[in-house]
Amino acid sequence: MNSNRPGVLILSHCGFSFLEDLKQELHRRQLRCFVLSSLPLPEHVPARLEQIHAWADRFYTSDSHQLKLEDVQIALDTLRKSGEQVTCCISVWEGYRHLMASANAALGTYDIDADQALALRNKLNVRNRLAEAGLSHANAYALTEPVLERLKAKDQHYFIKPIHGIASYAAFPMRKDTTWNALESLRLASADDTVYASAFNDGLTFMAEDYIAGNEFSFETLLVDGQPSVVAIHEKYEVTETADTVLEDSCTTPPASLDQAQIAAGLQWLKNVLSCMELKWGCYHVEARFTGQHWDLIEINPRVGGSLISHSVEAVTDGHSMLSLWLDLLLASQDDARPREALVQRLAQLGWRADGTSEQSVATFFRVYFAKPGTLSSVTLNALPLDPVVQHILLKAGDVIPAHAREVFLGQLLWTFDRSNRTAELERLASISATALDIRYQVPSA
Repeated sequence: MNSNRPGVLILSHCGFSFLEDLKQELHRRQLRCFVLSSLPLPEHVPARLEQIHAWADRFYTSDSHQLKLEDVQIALDTLRKSGEQVTCCISVWEGYRHLMASANAALGTYDIDADQALALRNKLNVRNRLAEAGLSHANAYALTEPVLERLKAKDQHYFIKPIHGIASYAAFPMRKDTTWNALESLRLASADDTVYASAFNDGLTFMAEDYIAGNEFSFETLLVDGQPSVVAIHEKYEVTETADTVLEDSCTTPPASLDQAQIAAGLQWLKNVLSCMELKWGCYHVEARFTGQHWDLIEINPRVGGSLISHSVEAVTDGHSMLSLWLDLLLASQDDARPREALVQRLAQLGWRADGTSEQSVATFFRVYFAKPGTLSSVTLNALPLDPVVQHILLKAGDVIPAHAREVFLGQLLWTFDRSNRTAELERLASISATALDIRYQVPSA
């Protein structure tokens, strides 16, 4: 038997995708929790399925590691026949964003449509559309072996990334020694990455774009009927570009290297970009670089940011995580305009103003720790002069990390501090966080 309480359908990828965080948000609102998940990896079966089944009000799984539109339609139909009231659908897994949009269209909840969600994932078309509109100074090219050789012969910097990609997978600066065979090897390896393979749109294909110099930032944005609200601006404080990927080691908000005028210019540029892409609803993690003269796009993600972005937003907005705000938007996106108007007013108080200022008094710094290929023997949090307010250790002794051309998260820690003392605190936290985790690997036997 179900209650009269409405609920939310969560689309989970392989049994994860912020499920516990979403569950807490739904319970806080006294909403029922319906979960549709693709099949978890073999090492998580049956334990992960049993965990979710224990707390979800309704739980469905597919027989594949990748959800399809048919799976979502069947789940909605089954919930309806069971007497459940589904208010909206949410998924933080970018590969399911079009499925979420389709579900919301069927439920009468305002959202981007499925075609828009798919279009945003085509980084080649997005780049060139913005370049044609004068909102990007970079151009992009679909890579073939002749195009790669032609670009390598030019005295210019380029960046290679998948046309449909995720999590900095196989994204790196082009070098003189970059070969087509190396790209083919990455393409073939991606097919064996069960978790991420579905995000590559039926196989990894590459593009090259003019390299965008400068520091990198992200705008945590909510769009309500075409009106953008930016509740946080993160600066990627430390970034490591490796041979096969880009690792975002640490982030901070508010941005450390921008002045008020530069922030205001970024907010106006962002508004123009969202308008150019004809986006009116949803939650966006928009990554961009500031060259010192102008703003330029890295990518538009139609979801919350990964890692501790949502937790960082919660810290600076006094309790409103990005996940929570996205749910608020979805729940307010029905026919009654009053909840949306109230949400817009609340977002205006929480976030950044057009003149590049905000009322936020708390700053955050978080570091992500990446695993290297091998077998972990131990992961320990060292004693620190300032304890993190959020700590997630994601791997454990005995876990085996394969060699992939993508980031493998091992752990993440977040600190908060007074914004007025930002310069000194950032320098201190960058130092102490670098060695906060004692990570050890098993020595391979001879």
